Parts: sequence; structure tokens; C-alpha cells
Amino acid sequence: MGRPRSAGILAYRRAHGSGIEVMLVHPGGPFWAGKDEGAWSIPKGLYEEGEEPLQTARREFREETGFRPAAGEYVDLGELMQPSGKVIRAWAMEGDYDVSRLVSNTFPLEWPRGSGRMIDCPEVDRAEWFGLETARAKIARGQAGFLERLALELGDVREGGGS
Repeated sequence: MGRPRSAGILAYRRAHGSGIEVMLVHPGGPFWAGKDEGAWSIPKGLYEEGEEPLQTARREFREETGFRPAAGEYVDLGELMQPSGKVIRAWAMEGDYDVSRLVSNTFPLEWPRGSGRMIDCPEVDRAEWFGLETARAKIARGQAGFLERLALELGDVREGGGS
């Protein structure tokens, strides 16, 4: 049995005069409610049996955001091993989404732990656009390499706007 593997999509847009902005998602549920820096992620999830990685990435993007992945070209950002040992493969996709319209799938969670009480939590509670400098502080440490790879791929290493 190999390492757990996930695939995801890093959506980006070209902000007027301020470089690249990326869309990151914040995990839902009470554990993540008060966490910000280092808590954000690209929309991603585990491969299902027989599923191709890009197919997984597109499915997870839609499940976690409610947005249809763009039909255009995808930039393969490769794989990064996370501190947990999980391997994430990511693609970048240009698109502009209204993050106020995010609708995420949900999951059941026992809360408080050990109480026997189940609550439904969104997998993602919000999404935001961030300039690259801000995104570097917000994104989970193990995923930061995807931001660097995107900046190199697009030839844009300026510090973007957004917050």
C-alpha cells in the first residue's frame, strides 16, 4: 500500500497591475474555525479507485467550491510530498470565480469529540483571492511550492495584490 495521494487545482487570475492572484480555500469545521495563516489550501482530494489524477482534481474542485472547472488549458505543477506523508499533485487553471458564491459539499463530524453528537460541516467554509505574497503566508506549508511553480511557469514573480 503506497502513500495517500490527492489531486487538486490552483485557480489563478491576472489582477490588473498587481500580478497573479490565486484562489485558496479554508477548511470547514470547528477545528479550523479560528485558524488562518498556514490553514488555507488548494481545493483537492483523494483519488478514487481507477480515477486519473486530473479527473480527481476537477471533481474535487467542483465538490469543494461548487464551481465548474474552466475548460481551458491546465498547467501541470507536479507533485509535492506533505509533512504528513501524503502526496499532492496539482494543476493550475486560469479562471475568475466569484468566491462569495462558494457552495461546498459537507461531511459528518462528531462534535464535541466523544459526545456522540454528529454535526454536518462544510468541507470548505470559504474561498478568497490572494496575491502571491499573501498566499505564501496563508497556504499550508507543504503546498507553498505550488505557488512558486505557478509564478515561475507564468513568468510572474512580482508580489501580487489582494488580501
